[in-house]
Amino acid sequence: MISIKNLTKQYKPGHPIFSDFSKEFNPGDAIGIIGPNGSGKTTFLRILSVNSFPSEGGVFFDEVNIHEHPNQYLKNVGLVHDEETLPAHLTASELLEWILRNRNSWNESSEQEIEKIFDQLSLDARNEQIGTFSTGMKKKTQIAAALIHQPKILIMDEPLRGLDKETRVIVMDMLKEIKSNNTLIFMSSHYMGEEGELFDEMIHFPL
Repeated sequence: MISIKNLTKQYKPGHPIFSDFSKEFNPGDAIGIIGPNGSGKTTFLRILSVNSFPSEGGVFFDEVNIHEHPNQYLKNVGLVHDEETLPAHLTASELLEWILRNRNSWNESSEQEIEKIFDQLSLDARNEQIGTFSTGMKKKTQIAAALIHQPKILIMDEPLRGLDKETRVIVMDMLKEIKSNNTLIFMSSHYMGEEGELFDEMIHFPL
């Protein structure tokens, strides 16, 4: 599903963050992106989410270069960024509705699906503006937004950070379920905690 070919990223000539990296990933794989802060994890995930471009090489989704055809690729992707960058003026429910409508996935059961995912995450303030949310509430909203359209690829940068232990367990159960439905998961962490049981493979940074 995802093929990485000779991927190199550098901001300064002669100082690559990683270079000539090649690997293939299949549906249902759960890949742990592990390493200390500043080791290149976020840069790697930003390339996978088309928020950054390779210096050399490429990333391919079903043989299509994701940086040449980003819209074709991103409609299949759920994202949890390392920052809680969400539209402050929307409610959490409105955000999820916009995501489903934007992907032409809105149907008669969508409202129930939105309520269900917020119930799972115990987000009671779903009809309040996101700008009023705490860090943990924003993280729950990000996770709900990433999962609501049942993506083929899920890219998550430290998604458990800022969540209490009970919510982390719930999120892990949700990730196991979506993995069983053949979603390819990339998930970063600077340490190995409860997410270790999810991963089929771990890529250690720096590469």
